[in-house]
Amino acid sequence: MMKSAAMARRAFGGSLGRLAAAALLAGCGFQLRQPPNFAFKSIYTGVSPTSALGSELKRNLAVVGKVDPTQQKRADVILDILQELRQKIVVGTNSAGQVREFQLRLTFRFRLRTPQGKELIPETEMLQQRDISFNESAVLSKETEEALLYRSMQSDIVQQLLRRLAAVKEI
Repeated sequence: MMKSAAMARRAFGGSLGRLAAAALLAGCGFQLRQPPNFAFKSIYTGVSPTSALGSELKRNLAVVGKVDPTQQKRADVILDILQELRQKIVVGTNSAGQVREFQLRLTFRFRLRTPQGKELIPETEMLQQRDISFNESAVLSKETEEALLYRSMQSDIVQQLLRRLAAVKEI
């Protein structure tokens, strides 16, 4: 009987603690990240169909309801993608000259303008980089890790780009 009463007090105290934490978070103004609000209704991106970053960008724009028209003239704004470059640079070797560490880089340059040519965001470059160790005995796993790191950098750039597009207040 004693154990069940103690267990009931702990269960009540735990749920009370969670309730108190929720009340504190609500009181401090905490809220989950909301989808961005854009000043434009539609955007033309003109990304290459083979671009993984461009595909992710289109998916994210579709989620927030921004249509990607097939013609530039119908769009409110045009996102010019000037460069998307992946690089793999050797940054560390051992005494025998074997590679031990790479740096992966993803560079993305863009600008945002209206169909009439008014520049809303001037030419901007975003760069993400990650370091990755290398081991000859684990080549396949390192290739998988490299792909995951590139995907992570790509997602970071897309999120940064969406925030920059949402910062545009007037067209």
